[in-house]
Amino acid sequence: MTQALPSRLAVLNTKGGTGKTTLAVQLAAGLGRRAPCALGDLDPQGSATQWGTHAGLAVLTAANAWQQPAGVHHLVWDCPPSVNHPAAQRALREADAVLVPVLPSPLDLWASWALVEAIQGEQARRPSLRAWLVINQLEPGSALSGAMREALGEFGLPALRAVVRRRAIYRSAALQGATVYHLGARAAAAVADIEAVIEEIRA
Repeated sequence: MTQALPSRLAVLNTKGGTGKTTLAVQLAAGLGRRAPCALGDLDPQGSATQWGTHAGLAVLTAANAWQQPAGVHHLVWDCPPSVNHPAAQRALREADAVLVPVLPSPLDLWASWALVEAIQGEQARRPSLRAWLVINQLEPGSALSGAMREALGEFGLPALRAVVRRRAIYRSAALQGATVYHLGARAAAAVADIEAVIEEIRA
């Protein structure tokens, strides 16, 4: 049975450098092409607010990110890089779904154990919560290594088949205050990656 796309999607990881904000901004743009979507910036750094505002996305800052505005079908939360941060904990309690971006390295994946345990604890309390790992910043043209596939299999969370590859176009989009959806044919491969993620979390 096909499920609806999540109403409240938390993009969460406990370490920096995983491309969490980039993914959250692009997902908000992609979901916004389907139905009204807002980007909730819960990260104290405020990067999603700056990027999303320049890109013309509806952005909610930490002060008002919990109230889903009337008419908004999807809310994407860019969470702080700490499972112990109160905003991250609240997002985990209130989200319909959680997406955990991880780098294509077993060491980086294993650093997410505490977060995975927190998600599983919330799922035990609230079985309707869906959650996935997503490989982010995979080098174009490369496949997941056997070690990475083995490491993914050790976690209790499913990993999406869709992966997000490392592409210079994301940096270009950030510099231009745009999303990859605004950049035409040169961003087509990046858009395809984001679309594949969105469609898989619907399945």
